[in-house]
Amino acid sequence: MTARRERDKAALRERVWTELDAALAVQDDTAHGRIPAFHGAEEAAGRLADLLAWRAAEIVKAVPDTAQEPVRALALEQGKTVYMAVPRLAAQAPFYVLDPARLTVPPAVAASRREVPNLTHAVDVDELAPVDIVVLGSVAVDRTGARIGKGAGYSDIEAALLTEAGLISEKTVFVTTVHRLQVVDAVPTEAHDVKVDLIVTPETVIPCPGPRTPARIRWEDLPEEKIAAIPALAKRWAERS
Repeated sequence: MTARRERDKAALRERVWTELDAALAVQDDTAHGRIPAFHGAEEAAGRLADLLAWRAAEIVKAVPDTAQEPVRALALEQGKTVYMAVPRLAAQAPFYVLDPARLTVPPAVAASRREVPNLTHAVDVDELAPVDIVVLGSVAVDRTGARIGKGAGYSDIEAALLTEAGLISEKTVFVTTVHRLQVVDAVPTEAHDVKVDLIVTPETVIPCPGPRTPARIRWEDLPEEKIAAIPALAKRWAERS
């Protein structure tokens, strides 16, 4: 079943990437192989910023993808603390913390994933505070909140680490910002896939039915090489032994 699901996910990614390219809907030469940097990302960020859940949020966990750069910039501009994962979680301290009160550059500059390592240091999960909103990038998402990314699974692992640390709860709102062509009829998912509560496009906000299943580290689904490549997982695996 897992192999079939992975084939279905791969086929859906290819379909969405191809449709985005055909519509000239992305900033890059192609959408293929990445979280699409879609045209209208700024408008989607602005629409997200109009929501009550966003206005009430103090801490935003956001992916480092280009498509969500306007979201990170708005968060910092509005005085919100931003957590962003170290690429591939490939460090003992897996999360960067951007404190708007400590920025030495404009929020739009600080929001760039290339600049973040020069502006702040990474910390371990136990140095973080509870998260109010999680902003995910997606390749495809459906109206139930099911989504898929590029296939590496890092967003799911990040959510699981923060959930198991008590920093993400049922009160935390999960959001993805996407182009309208990324909203599809159905997304094939597995137990480890994190769903979202809201889909935000440049044109509209789509609430997704709940409740959302809490994320957790599903050791049975993680190959040994994946655990070894992510120090935060390797540490927890050793503690289990």
